[in-house]
Amino acid sequence: MIFHVVPLDDWLLAPDRPYAPRVLAEGGFIPCTAEESQALAVADTRFRETVGPVMTLMIDEHRLDARLRWEPTPQIYGRINRSAVAGMLEVERDHEGRALALAVWS
Repeated sequence: MIFHVVPLDDWLLAPDRPYAPRVLAEGGFIPCTAEESQALAVADTRFRETVGPVMTLMIDEHRLDARLRWEPTPQIYGRINRSAVAGMLEVERDHEGRALALAVWS
């Protein structure tokens, strides 16, 4: 399992198509983490100012259609097929937007 942090609004933009965040077009890959604790750190540093829920996608790397490379963190070179997302965790944040914990989202 690998993890990718995303604002919920971005994830919901085109639910009938593979997920293709802006970072893919800008950098050529989607950055991921290998551990939940790393995803929480990403949420804290990159998404503190984000309005609305921030999610951590739980991606089954064996179900990805796109190429995955470890450099040394996991990077997905292509769009994420939604069938590879095994679940999502919500980033719990304090009133200043600091990431505190990950919680199962239903």
